[in-house]
Amino acid sequence: MNSNFAFGQYYPSNSIIHKMDPRCKILLTIAYMVAIFLVKSYLGYLLTMVLLFSTIAISKVPLKIVVRSIKAVLFLLLFTLILNLLFYKSGTVIWSWWQITITWQGIDYAIKMLFRLTLLVMGASMLTFTTTATELTDGLESLLYPLKLIKIPVHDIAIIMSIALRFIPTLVEETNKIMNAQKARGADLDTGNFFKRVKAMLPILIPLFVSAFRRADELADALDARCYNASDKRTKMKVLKFTLKDYIAIVIMALFIAAICVDAYCFGGAYVDNLIYSLIMG
Repeated sequence: MNSNFAFGQYYPSNSIIHKMDPRCKILLTIAYMVAIFLVKSYLGYLLTMVLLFSTIAISKVPLKIVVRSIKAVLFLLLFTLILNLLFYKSGTVIWSWWQITITWQGIDYAIKMLFRLTLLVMGASMLTFTTTATELTDGLESLLYPLKLIKIPVHDIAIIMSIALRFIPTLVEETNKIMNAQKARGADLDTGNFFKRVKAMLPILIPLFVSAFRRADELADALDARCYNASDKRTKMKVLKFTLKDYIAIVIMALFIAAICVDAYCFGGAYVDNLIYSLIMG
């Protein structure tokens, strides 16, 4: 596993979550991502964190590896935080200058957005940490099976998506190697204004594209050499089947979504937030 980049990589383990049906894990991940957008309070984010960290503990995936997956979207997190912090104008103003206004509600909204994106990325990364590329392909193909009725190449779509996930860390590692090689030759990639840095990226992008196309060509040759085809007569060594642990996971996710909805829509998600706001305001 690449020590600098974690998203899209598989972490081998013998945990219950690793043994779950990939279709169940895909559906639960989608449900988790939808539930995060329903969260409106810190209590909701606390419940989400309890669910996520419990899942990490059961999966036996080291927490530091899961946290490392945030590195891929770190710039987006910081950009979103600063943008919401500086330009959210509703609420009690604590500092203002020109078109920039900082309010208590803006700080609250920025922190919640940071929690939302962070938990979203960490939760989504758990799918690839606990599911192999083959399992993802089989799971996606099974879930998309109804589309075969309208002549959509479901297996092709599934294999493309799984290969794309599989090669994300590979391309990142290749990029780091090219950047280090260019720096060793005296290339200046870290200084200058925005346009100079963009121009300095050209010697990196060109060999990266060449390497990506070469890998794609080698992969195509490997598939062809093994007589791979996506015909409807393909059989599977492992037949997917839901077991007791999958149904238990579905029940837990349903209870989690119900708790989020109750907090957000029945109580307005206001009790904990008002308590925190009153403590800050004294």
